[in-house]
Amino acid sequence: MPIRHITDGPEPKYAQLREALTVMATRELQPDDALPSERELMRRYGVSRATVRRAIESLTADGLLHRIHGKGTFVARPRLESDLHLASFSQDMARRGFAPSTAILTLEIGTPPPEVAQQLELPRRGRAWRLERIRFADEVPIALEDGWYPAHLLPDLDQRDLTGSLYKVLAQEYGLVIDRAEQTLWGETADPQTARRLKTPANAALLVFQRLSTARGVPVEYVVSRYRGDRYSIHMSLDQPQPTPKEH
Repeated sequence: MPIRHITDGPEPKYAQLREALTVMATRELQPDDALPSERELMRRYGVSRATVRRAIESLTADGLLHRIHGKGTFVARPRLESDLHLASFSQDMARRGFAPSTAILTLEIGTPPPEVAQQLELPRRGRAWRLERIRFADEVPIALEDGWYPAHLLPDLDQRDLTGSLYKVLAQEYGLVIDRAEQTLWGETADPQTARRLKTPANAALLVFQRLSTARGVPVEYVVSRYRGDRYSIHMSLDQPQPTPKEH
């Protein structure tokens, strides 16, 4: 394996090492392969532990590497890039050539929080199904979903197969075709329970989507989805708004 010589000069040593590790991760190793240990990188490139850690932390923040406590540093799998559009997780992953799968954590009827009940336009003391699921792409956990669905619209939902596309179930079993959604996106860090479920380090970066979906104007779904920031990215096309013609 060729070794780039790290020199004293105008470019910081950690930046030189970062470039060398980028070449190693993209040309010489495969996703999920382990990088050499910090001690081996120090010896190989003649740099300090602080330099090694700074370079690795930079590449980890960029999503090229990921660290597993007690095991080492590994080449990350490429992020799943998604356009913002109205589709279920299963539809989105299948369209991109990945095998989607689901683990159901919770499916029960309960009283949703007041803000959720308001969004779903539930009557006083209205009930809703709570559905928690882990979503996988090629057996890698990608997202944790926590959703609420009006019980009066979806009788016997617990008798349906919810390990695939929920939107397909809603359309075929209940005649509810999701045709509109309002979605908000923000970032947060993973709490310990979420990190365990998504098999990611605690405090790892997450992309969080809050979605209210409707069918012909009827609220059907209120869901908060937490996606692993190291495995998922969003693509958006932005256009310059056209000026409004002046009135005469």
